[in-house]
Amino acid sequence: MSNQELEYKVLKWLEKNPNISQRQLAKELGVSLGKAHYLINSLIKVGWVKLDNFRRSDNKMGYIYLLTPTGMVEKTRITRRFLARKETEYQKLRQEIQQLKSEIESF
Repeated sequence: MSNQELEYKVLKWLEKNPNISQRQLAKELGVSLGKAHYLINSLIKVGWVKLDNFRRSDNKMGYIYLLTPTGMVEKTRITRRFLARKETEYQKLRQEIQQLKSEIESF
C-alpha cells in the first residue's frame, strides 16, 4: 500500500473516529504501531490533522484527532485521485476478465 493510500485511509478513519487510538488505527490499517504513529505525526506536521486533549469520565487524559479545514480539502483531493486510480484498475481488470472468458470459450 502506498503512503498516499495510507494517508487517505488515515484521514478517512480519523474523520469517522476522532478518538481512535494509534494502536487501534494501526490494527485497522494493517500496519505497525510505529507506522501509524509516523503517519499521524506527518499529517499533524503538514497541518491536515490537529491533536487535542480531552478528559474521559475516569479522569485519564485522552486524545482526539480532528481534521483541519486544510485536511478536509486534502482528503477530498486524495479521494478524487484514489477513485480515479481505482476506476482505471477496475477497467483493466474487467478487460482482463473478458479476455480470460474468451479464452475459455474458445476451448
